[in-house]
Amino acid sequence: MADPTHVLFVEDDDVIREATQLALERVGFRVTAMPDGLSGLEAFRADQPDIALLDVMVPGMDGVSLCRRIRDESTVPVIMLSARADSIDVVLGLEAGADDYVTKPFDGAVLVARIRAVLRRFGHAAGAGAGAGRAEEEPSGGPAGADDGLLRFGDLDLDTEGMVVRRAGTPVALTPTEMRLLLEFSAAPGTVLSRDKLLERVWDYGWGGDTRVVDVHVQRLRAKIGQERIETVRGFGYKLRA
Repeated sequence: MADPTHVLFVEDDDVIREATQLALERVGFRVTAMPDGLSGLEAFRADQPDIALLDVMVPGMDGVSLCRRIRDESTVPVIMLSARADSIDVVLGLEAGADDYVTKPFDGAVLVARIRAVLRRFGHAAGAGAGAGRAEEEPSGGPAGADDGLLRFGDLDLDTEGMVVRRAGTPVALTPTEMRLLLEFSAAPGTVLSRDKLLERVWDYGWGGDTRVVDVHVQRLRAKIGQERIETVRGFGYKLRA
C-alpha cells in the first residue's frame, strides 16, 4: 500500500488549524500542522511533504517568506491561503513561487479538491530536483514536431522526454507548474492561448479561476527563458514566439 500523501499545513489560528487537519486526515492525508513560519520551515526540512499549505499571515516568518524559502530548496507544490481574494498578498505569494491559492474562509471539500488537482498535475515528482519535475501527463495535443522529444525556439531548447530546459546551453530550473506552462506553449508555438484555456490545461480548473495565477506564472517563466520568448496579445492571452 502506498504511503499517504503528506501535507504540511502552516496556520496560526488554532481552530482553523485543528479543524482543517481533521478534515484532511479524514480523507486520507497525513498532516503535519504547525502554528508559525519558523516551525513550518523546520518541519519541512525534517520531513519534506508532498505539498505545503501556507497561510499568508503567520507569526515568526510570514507565509510568503516561508514559500520563498521552500522554493529555494525544493519544487514541492505550494498552495497559499489568503483571507482576501483581492489582497496583494495573493500576488506576492504567487511571485514567491506558490502554485495556487485558496481564499479563506474555505470549504473543506473545496480545499481537498484543490489539493488533489495540484497533486494530480504534478504527480509526486514535485519533490525532485529543480527543473526535473515531470508532469503526470502531457498537455493536450503534445509538443508539435517533437519526434525526438527535442524542441528549439531561438536559444531555448526543450527536451520534452527528459523534462530539461536549456537557454543558450545553460540548464534552466523550472518548477513543475512552469514546466507544464511551457509545454502548453510549445505544443502550439505562435498560437494564442487564452488565460482561461491555460487555467483549464495547466491548473486543471474545470471552472473559471483567477487569471492572476496565469499572469504571475507567465512573468516568472519569462524571467527564466527570456522576456521576448512569450508575447502578450492584449485582450486575448499569450503565445510562444517560434
